[in-house]
Amino acid sequence: MYVPGKLHDVEHVLIDVGTGYYVEKTAEDAKDFFKRKIDFLMKQMEKIQPALQEKHAMKQGKIGLRTKIEFIFVYGVRE
Repeated sequence: MYVPGKLHDVEHVLIDVGTGYYVEKTAEDAKDFFKRKIDFLMKQMEKIQPALQEKHAMKQGKIGLRTKIEFIFVYGVRE
């Protein structure tokens, strides 16, 4: 959402650090804070990527098995 406004102090900003808490930092410190946060999130994404790929492969395998079972049930024969 965009809300027009004017900054009275362009050297300091408020940062939402979560759960309703805000911290006042200099613009430079805020930039460093968000760079560290981005780095942390990227590392977390890299950690969970293999697990997500494995879950996707398992889901695809289950879909294939379900298709075969339905084929056998409907036609009474194996492929």
